[in-house]
Amino acid sequence: MKNPSGRTYAAEGNEKYTGWGNSMSFISYFINGISLGSVYAIIALGYTMVYGIAKMLNFAHGDVIMIGAYVVMASVSGAGLPPFAALLVSVVFCTVLGIVIESVAYRPLLNAASSLAVLITAIGVSYLLQNIALLIFGANTISFASIVPVPALALAGGALTVTGEAIVTIACCIVIMIGLTLFIRKSKAGQAMLAVSEDKGAAQLMGINVNGTIALTFAIGSALAAVAGVLLCSAYPTLTPYTGAMPGIKAFVAAVFGGIGSIPGALIGGILLGVIEIFGKAYISSQMADAIVFGVLIVILLVKPAGILGKNIQEKV
Repeated sequence: MKNPSGRTYAAEGNEKYTGWGNSMSFISYFINGISLGSVYAIIALGYTMVYGIAKMLNFAHGDVIMIGAYVVMASVSGAGLPPFAALLVSVVFCTVLGIVIESVAYRPLLNAASSLAVLITAIGVSYLLQNIALLIFGANTISFASIVPVPALALAGGALTVTGEAIVTIACCIVIMIGLTLFIRKSKAGQAMLAVSEDKGAAQLMGINVNGTIALTFAIGSALAAVAGVLLCSAYPTLTPYTGAMPGIKAFVAAVFGGIGSIPGALIGGILLGVIEIFGKAYISSQMADAIVFGVLIVILLVKPAGILGKNIQEKV
C-alpha cells in the first residue's frame, strides 16, 4: 500500500524509525561528550589554578589522578571501606600528596631563572609516581568497579539511557565549578590567591603568605584530581599506572582551549574537548579522535592564542 508520495507505509515507518534512532544516538553521544568533558574540566582546574597563581605547569597532575583511583580501589577491595569513605580517603591522600610534591619538588624552583627547570622537574615527578605505582600494583590492567550508586536513567520510553556515572560526573562538575568560583571570590584565602596571581612580590609585601597560598592551590588541585580519577575510572572501568597520562594531557589541552588561568575557561574547554572527542570517535574514526582533538587545539591557538576566555598580556621590557 502506497501513500500519495509513492512510498510504502512500511518504508515511511522505517525512515521515521531510523531518523528517531539517529536523533537518540546523537543525543547519547552529546551527553557522553559532556560527561567526559566534565572529567577533563575537573582535571583542568588543577592545571589552570597552579599556572594562574604560581605560573607553573604541573605535568605530574595527571598521575595524581591515577594515584587517587588506586587509593579508592585499595580502600574498597583491601580495607573494605564503603565507597564514599574510600573517596574521602583518596581526597585526603591526594591533598597531602599535592602539598608534598609542591614543597619538595617545586618550591625550591619557585624563583628559578628558567621555567625549563620546573618543567623538567614536573616530568620527573610524573615518572616517579608512575614507577611507584608499577612497583606496588604491577603493570597489569585492573578492572575498576564503579563506586557510583546512582542507577541509569531511561528517557524517551527507553530509547535513550543515561548512565549513573554520567549523571554524577556532570553534577559533580557543576557543583565543583560553582563552589570553587565562590571560594575564590568570597573567601580570604581565595582573595590571597588572586593577589598572588597578580603579583607575588606585592602580595608578600601586603602580608600574604605566598608559599602557603601556592601550597593551598596544589592541595585543592590534587583533591579535585582524586575526584576526577574516581569518576573517570567508574565510567571507563580499567586502571593501570598509566591511566592518568593521556587524560592529564587532554585536560591540559582543555585548559589551553578555555584560556589557561581561567576557571570558567577550564569548564568551557573541558566540555568542548569531551564533545569533540566523542563525536570524532562516533562519526569519523576512533583511531583519529585524538588527532582531531589536537588539530582543533592548533586551530584555536592560531585564531585566538590566549584561548577562548584567555587574555593577551603585554609584558613590559
